[in-house]
Amino acid sequence: MADCFISFKNQIDGIALPQRFTFPFLYEPHPLARIASEELQAYIEDHQKSWSHNFGLEKDKDGEALGKMFGVLVVRNDSRKLGYLASFSGMLNGTMDVDRFVPAAYDDSFDVAYFHEQFDHFNSLSQQIDVQSNNPAFLKLQSELKEQQARINKLLNAQSTKHQFHRKKRKSYRNSIKPELTTQEWEALLSQHHQLQLNEKFLLREYEIYLCDKIAPLQEEFDKIKDAMQRLQDQRKQLSLAHQDWIFSHYNLLNINGDTKNVVAIFEEKQLGVPPSSTGDCAAPKLLQYAFKNGLTPIALAEFWWGKSSPSKVRKHKQFYPACRSKCEPILDHMLTGINVDPNPMLINPATGKRLDIIYEDDAIAIIDKPHDFLSVPGKNLKDSVLTRMQSRYPDATGPLLVHRLDMATSGILVMAKTKKDHQRIQEQFIHRTIHKKYIALLEGDVSNKEGIIELPLRVDLDNRPAQLVCYENGKPAITKYQVLELKNGKTRVEFIPITGRTHQLRVHAAHPKGLNASIVGDDLYGTASDRLHLHAVYIKFKHPRSGKLISFEIAPSF
Repeated sequence: MADCFISFKNQIDGIALPQRFTFPFLYEPHPLARIASEELQAYIEDHQKSWSHNFGLEKDKDGEALGKMFGVLVVRNDSRKLGYLASFSGMLNGTMDVDRFVPAAYDDSFDVAYFHEQFDHFNSLSQQIDVQSNNPAFLKLQSELKEQQARINKLLNAQSTKHQFHRKKRKSYRNSIKPELTTQEWEALLSQHHQLQLNEKFLLREYEIYLCDKIAPLQEEFDKIKDAMQRLQDQRKQLSLAHQDWIFSHYNLLNINGDTKNVVAIFEEKQLGVPPSSTGDCAAPKLLQYAFKNGLTPIALAEFWWGKSSPSKVRKHKQFYPACRSKCEPILDHMLTGINVDPNPMLINPATGKRLDIIYEDDAIAIIDKPHDFLSVPGKNLKDSVLTRMQSRYPDATGPLLVHRLDMATSGILVMAKTKKDHQRIQEQFIHRTIHKKYIALLEGDVSNKEGIIELPLRVDLDNRPAQLVCYENGKPAITKYQVLELKNGKTRVEFIPITGRTHQLRVHAAHPKGLNASIVGDDLYGTASDRLHLHAVYIKFKHPRSGKLISFEIAPSF
């Protein structure tokens, strides 16, 4: 195994070591980890031109332009010398083994040649599926069949409409003549009309069969190709599952005590089911695995993004990011056993000592001034929230109380209804989007367009809850109006008017490259953490649930 220990080039004497190891899911990089990251970034800058991967930073480079997550682990060797290890998530240049970077976390029995053979087989199947699905003859056949099916539906709908007209006409006739008929004559007419209706249904079915028979040869030819493609897709799926099982069998992860656990066993113990694809291939597990294998003591960790942002996730060039939740959290829980790790800051209640001010109150509602870093409703680990405090303050209030929510990090106006009926009346205004809300945010950098509308559909990032990502396929519509108010000291003050109310909508719409491409100051999820998130719910206008009169409230931001 090549020695991946890298000595610091920069002077690090006088920099105190951290008292505890980095909590990997929410952290501010230690100075040593920052220096190591800067040195690694300089190395990547010098060598990326010789790599086949297209980070989106160079013009006219082949391949899809997409950045990649890199990581550094500051370590101490058995001579007590400080240095660092470097890694990347997944593969680089089509391989997991790249000079200077730690190898993958799999064990020594892992057959690299077999891995690439199966990987190539998988890609071959994918290419065959792509070739068939994009074959001009198949696409023409698909288009013709679609046109014929549309024609059949049109003819059947026309015939069905004609039958409906006949039924209405018969019904009208029955209603007009009923007073003139005897009971026997009426029953005979009903029987006759019922039989006519049955005849029409039969004729419609026969007509449908006749029309479908006309395009049967076209349908059979199409189904033959589709069946062949489905067989390839099934074969690819089975290969993928078998290959993933084989890969996971070699991922036996260490901790500092020398204890080994297979990645599948770790997920089973935590009742998380099958590990997601590529679990164990992220930067952090690879770094720790190499350190433990080689007797190196972990000191501090940092991960950063290099290159163009992902089309869905907000990723900034050279920005530090935490380890992912879905893949890394279960295995790092095992790998960090025995190491003194920083306490989880998400278990510390930031609302301790903060008060909730009521800026308006009557028999129906209360308007709350929520401070930043204060939960609207109880969380998984923290119970102190606006809701629990309001429940304590108004023990006789009924219903859900809070009409809407703000992100924990966001400050500003929250509306509370004291009865279930009042809550329902205001909630209906939210549903019908008749409530008018405004937010003020301070963004990093200059926003080129001074006003506009952002439309980027959002869904939860399953790998990194509660973060959201842009997804045109499965995301929910998210629309935001904005207007630039001021540019000062390199930061832009913006007014946001959300048309929809998705989780983290304003934060993602601000930070995403297809949004404003300028993250909100202090955004630890989509930008850079600071003293607070500079996002404030400044204004709201709605109809009072009892009087029906329009009322409005405004609370100026503290930033």
